[in-house]
Order: sequence, then C-alpha cells, then structure tokens
Amino acid sequence: MTGRTHDLAAFTALNLVVVTTSVPQMTIPTAFVALSANFIGGLVPDIDQQTSMFWKNVRGGGSLAVLVAPLLGGHRFISHSVIGVILFGFLSKLLFNMLGSFIVVDMQIVWIAFMIGYISHLLMDTLTKDGVAWFFPFSWRIGFPPFSFLRVKTGGLIEKILVFPGLVFLNGYLIYSFYPKYLEFLGNLIR
Repeated sequence: MTGRTHDLAAFTALNLVVVTTSVPQMTIPTAFVALSANFIGGLVPDIDQQTSMFWKNVRGGGSLAVLVAPLLGGHRFISHSVIGVILFGFLSKLLFNMLGSFIVVDMQIVWIAFMIGYISHLLMDTLTKDGVAWFFPFSWRIGFPPFSFLRVKTGGLIEKILVFPGLVFLNGYLIYSFYPKYLEFLGNLIR
C-alpha cells in the first residue's frame, strides 16, 4: 500500500477502536499527540525501505535511511513481523516514557495509538501481492486472500479506486453511525 493509504488505514483503525471501546478521558494535547503518533505508527514499518514516506518526512531522513534500512533485513522482513511488533512496541514504549518526562500528555494513550497505526500497516500490507513475513525469521510471506492474483497491487488501480475510497467511506460511516459517541468524546476533551 502507498503511504497515504497507510495513513488513512491507521486513522481508520484508531477510529474503529474509538467507537468499539470505552475511550479514556484525555486532554486536547494528549488527543493531538496520540493522533500524530497514530499516523507515524502507520508509516514506521516502512523504515526498512529507503524510499518510504516516513524517511521523506524526517529531517535528514535520507541519510538516516541509508544507515537504518539495511539493519532491518530489507523491505517487509523484521519490521513487518510479529517480532517487529514486539521490538517496535518495546522501543516505542521506552521512547514515549522518556518523552513523558518533559511532555505533559498521557503517554500510555499515545503509545496505544502508535501501536494501532503500526499494526494497521501490517494488516494492510497482508492484502498486497507481496504479503508479509509475519513469522520472520521464516521467509514465508502470508497474504490475504491466499492466492496472490486476488490481492492488491501497491499503488495500483484497485488500491486507488476501491481500497482508499473504501476506507474514506468506512470513516464517514463510523462518524455518522456513532455521532453521539464522537460528541461525547469531543465534549470530554473541552471540559
């Protein structure tokens, strides 16, 4: 999937969590930082690729990508696996705890939003022709549906006319269907 589709998928996953769970009370800064972390989490698995949208949005990203990407074994290996979820979950938790010592937001909420974005990335890539090596270090690539000819080509027509608009529609549907829950959530933010 392309970076913009991963961004929208991360937001959609966060949106699904908001409407299906009891969302904790939070401040406006926490909500803003959590939303930002969600978008970042949706792009982070692609740090294993020097041309990823993540690196394009980081100052000095091109230079960092040359150092970091090779350490992750190539595109869709460690960062696109269960081991990657655990590793990046642990490292991001440490980072957010460090940042929490001088940024006054609820870093637990921020971390959860980040991980929702991260996992949404892997789920979306599972729908692509290449699939995902969920069980790294084993190189089996798992995709859904099981036959690769039925899967989405990254940046292809199906992604552009079905997947991306489908995610937009799903977000609109969730906001429309759960409008009172969003009003309650927004009301709690401004109290």
